[in-house]
Amino acid sequence: MDLSVIGAGYVGLATSAILADLGHHVICADTDAHKIEHLAVGNCAIHEPTLPEMLRCNLAAGRLIFTTDTPAAVRSSEVVFIAVGTPLDSNGRPDLRQLRAAAPPRQQRQTAAAPH
Repeated sequence: MDLSVIGAGYVGLATSAILADLGHHVICADTDAHKIEHLAVGNCAIHEPTLPEMLRCNLAAGRLIFTTDTPAAVRSSEVVFIAVGTPLDSNGRPDLRQLRAAAPPRQQRQTAAAPH
């Protein structure tokens, strides 16, 4: 299955690597170009057992790719996972700005969901 994960932080990266390890084709998108450049060559800054090996193995197998082009990732995917931060503000409410920014526009989702 063709999947995309929006957000290449701890949750998004681990999710991407595991889904790719299960045999899915995964595009992991993030707005941080520096982070994406490092991940695309197998450099993993997150310390989680087996994650660096999973990352490198699935990159080499072509099941996992990294990009800053979120709209393209969404268009080429059957399922989109959003894994971005929602930190709490001073009143204990989640700050949803990153989530709203990551959610693909309605037209984009409809185009991506259209039968082929």
